[in-house]
Amino acid sequence: MKSLSAAASSLLVLGSGSSTRKLILSEMGLQFEVHKPDIDEKAIRYADPVELVLALGKAKAAALLHGPQSADFAARSAFLLTGDQVVVWDGQILEKPESEEEARRFIEGYGALPPKTVGSCVVTDAVTGEQWSAVDEATIYFEPIPQAAVDALIAAGDVYYCAGGLMVEHPLVEPHVKRIDGTIDSVMGLKKETVQRLLEAAHAARAERTDST
Repeated sequence: MKSLSAAASSLLVLGSGSSTRKLILSEMGLQFEVHKPDIDEKAIRYADPVELVLALGKAKAAALLHGPQSADFAARSAFLLTGDQVVVWDGQILEKPESEEEARRFIEGYGALPPKTVGSCVVTDAVTGEQWSAVDEATIYFEPIPQAAVDALIAAGDVYYCAGGLMVEHPLVEPHVKRIDGTIDSVMGLKKETVQRLLEAAHAARAERTDST
C-alpha cells in the first residue's frame, strides 16, 4: 500500500456504521473516520442487484458530499468510501431481515440453495466529486444449519443488521460453510483488493491533477 501511505495527509471517511467494514479497513492498516450518511435506502429500488448496490453506494456518497460536513471534508482533501451489499438467493434480492420469521426463512434456506453476496465499493473525491466504483460477488455453499444454531443466531439479534441475515464469520455458522467462491472479505462487506485498487486510482488521479497545475 505504498501509494496509499504516501497520501496520509488525505482524510479517509468510511460512510458506514458496519462493524465488519471498520474491521476490514483496520486490518488493511488504513486510518479513517466514520460518518454514517442519512439516506432512505428503501426509496432506492432496482431489480438488478448490481445496479441496486451501486445506486445505494453512490447515494450514500452524495449524502456526505452535500451534508453538513461537506465543506470540512473538502478542506481536508477527503476521500469518501461508501458502499452497500445485498444477498441474492433463489433469484430474490434479500436485504436485512425485518422479522424473526424472515430471518429464519433466510438462514434455513441457505442449506438448500447457495446465497450470493453482491457488494459495491465507491470511492469519491470530496474536492472534485470524481468517483471510482466496483462491484464484487461471492457465492457461499452451506450444509444445512442446525435448528439450534438458527435459534441462537436469531436470539442474539446480530442477523438483523446483516443483508440476508448472512454471517459466515459467526462461530455458529462458520462450521457449516462448505466453500466460498470468492473472498471472505467480500462476503463481509468490502473486498480489500478492490478497496486498495480504487483508492490507488483516486490518489493517482489527484496527483496527476496536482502535477498539471
